[in-house]
Amino acid sequence: MNLANKLTLFRVVLVPFFVAAMAFEQHLIALIIFAVASLTDMLDGKIARKYNMITDFGKFLDPLADKVLVAAALICMVELGYTAAWLVWVIMAREFMVSGIRLVAAGSKEKIVIAANIWGKLKTASTMVAICVILILHALGDFGIAFAYTQLISDILMYICTALTVISGVIYVWDYRAVLKE
Repeated sequence: MNLANKLTLFRVVLVPFFVAAMAFEQHLIALIIFAVASLTDMLDGKIARKYNMITDFGKFLDPLADKVLVAAALICMVELGYTAAWLVWVIMAREFMVSGIRLVAAGSKEKIVIAANIWGKLKTASTMVAICVILILHALGDFGIAFAYTQLISDILMYICTALTVISGVIYVWDYRAVLKE
């Protein structure tokens, strides 16, 4: 297994630690874990491209690792009342839809492996940034530095993420409609 894929697996391993930190509302610890995990997403791709380590396994595992990390964060945020469940439902529905398209494509005669496109990457990056900002706001609150507009900022960020999620989902369906017709 190459370094890029190991970084991707490391991202998945960090998820239970992140969830535990969120469960105990240790926002700073959760932020650090989430930020490190998010950075591995950027690093594994750069390493894979620079050193020609791109594999079908990596193309499959990288978006899956992103989904596991982001889903865990969003579910924790709903549980703690930081975001609306319907926004997370929209985001998760898109994730399952795109994963389904990937599975259908991989099972097709051509064995197509669908890598993340620019819209999927933008959606993932914006969601990871939004989660980090929301965690920063709550971590500051833990240290007595509360912002009057924490919930408003969180809501705006999550609406932006949800809009990008819907746009990227529609683009995936459109781009791979031929695979779905099979």
